Amino acid sequence: DLRVVAGQRVGLEIIPAADRPNIVIIMSDDMGYSDLACFGGEIQTPNLDRLAAGGLRFTQFYNTARCCPTRAALLTGLYSHQAGIGHMVADKGHDGYRGDLNRRCVTIAEVLGPAGYRSYAVGKWHVTKHTGPNGPKDNWPLQRGFDRYYGTIVGGGNYFQPNALTRDNTQIDSANDPEYQPKQFYYTDALSDHAAKFVADHARDHGGKPFFMYLAYTAAHWPMHARDEDIARYKGKYDAGYEPIRRARLARMKELGLVDLAWQLSPTAGDWEKVEKKAWEARCMEVYAAMVDCMDQGIGRVVKSLSDSGQLDNTLILFLQDNGGCAEAIMRNNERERDILPGGKETFVGYGQSWANVSNTPFREYKHWVHEGGISTPLVAHWPKGLAPQLRGKLAGDPAHLVDLMATCVDLAGAEYPSQFEGRRILPMEGVSLRPALAGQSLARKQPIFWEHEGNKAIREGNFKLVAKHKGAWELYDLAADRTEMHNLAAKMPEKVKELSGKWQAWAARVGVQPWPVNPPK
Repeated sequence: DLRVVAGQRVGLEIIPAADRPNIVIIMSDDMGYSDLACFGGEIQTPNLDRLAAGGLRFTQFYNTARCCPTRAALLTGLYSHQAGIGHMVADKGHDGYRGDLNRRCVTIAEVLGPAGYRSYAVGKWHVTKHTGPNGPKDNWPLQRGFDRYYGTIVGGGNYFQPNALTRDNTQIDSANDPEYQPKQFYYTDALSDHAAKFVADHARDHGGKPFFMYLAYTAAHWPMHARDEDIARYKGKYDAGYEPIRRARLARMKELGLVDLAWQLSPTAGDWEKVEKKAWEARCMEVYAAMVDCMDQGIGRVVKSLSDSGQLDNTLILFLQDNGGCAEAIMRNNERERDILPGGKETFVGYGQSWANVSNTPFREYKHWVHEGGISTPLVAHWPKGLAPQLRGKLAGDPAHLVDLMATCVDLAGAEYPSQFEGRRILPMEGVSLRPALAGQSLARKQPIFWEHEGNKAIREGNFKLVAKHKGAWELYDLAADRTEMHNLAAKMPEKVKELSGKWQAWAARVGVQPWPVNPPK
């Protein structure tokens, strides 16, 4: 069976529908590299830990440092500028910055549909500027290949009463939703419950077909809202402040083999002794932990639904995060000054830079920046039928990126990645399949991995990473020896800087990167 993949003809065997895996991609929001227990954290994530223990953990997987670009790259297998979302969902007048998925790309759902897959989207969409109920819906999930959808078209909001809550193509009010009336509405639970239901419904109604599911939580993005019973589980957990938590995480990461003993821990961002309202500050992290904990509970219900319906064994589950911990100190109406503790629906708080620094242990920087703290995510891969048994519970160290997820789905599904779709030319995939890693082999990557967000830029080739903040000079790091980016080699290796910066410039020109801030064309 000859098929066109990224414009090249390759030979593929026809894979029977019964042997094609279901694929479930689960993504959380605004979480750091070390938050999950299976990546060193103290937050209780037993369900993800079980997936990790029976699966494979990728230690050098990368996102794009921000929510919208990450979603665009994940869904399309292209760099976000190529898909039209080089920044956020606003039109800045250039093709790479239209704030809408363009028609030079296809989504994973659009590619897997012709291969016999049904597709379901649950959660945060955030790849279109048209979010209202009466505006264009051509970039809503059902118009981009998905068969069912429940979630929010917008990027975030109140967890107890979310904005732009949508079922399929219709926006709904959680308080008056006849199909879903829990005792207390909480958005994270609603996403988990709908994902579990979609899994069960698929087995009942379409059991002869494989499925793809994209489950995008908003947890733990601000505003930090959580259920009282989840917050209570972390009472007092963070009273000692930032440094003891970071040190404990680092020690566990070393035990787990996630951190090289030679790497230097990046500086701690906050001084706990100078925090005036320690109870308020500790509560921020208690609420954050509760949000992650609740998400993990929901992932457990989704896995149970897969197991109960007999679909777990041949389902590839991938868990990742959209960017690093968020340093934005979000507050409304001087909540810190008024001693209103975070967590309730009347609050609107983000946990701020110091706790984000803890989340990103041991790395530098945060969401927005493309140093390791902004772009490093755990990737947990669980697939009982497809993962080599000797790899279960192990680590995979090859660098990989969001753009690889499309290539992986195409590979495993025996699908055809089109050179044209609905009469339009489609850009070729940028990534490589992760299938070799699932067999304990190296990835077949021939090109570097690139980043640009708000003028922050980077390229990684092999173990070398060239990175710069907006308007800052290039910095060069050997990530094998120094993944925490504490020893800049740029002055010692100018030829390597020249080589990698030239490759970055060529990539930036090819994908449509514009100087930051992006100004409309003259």
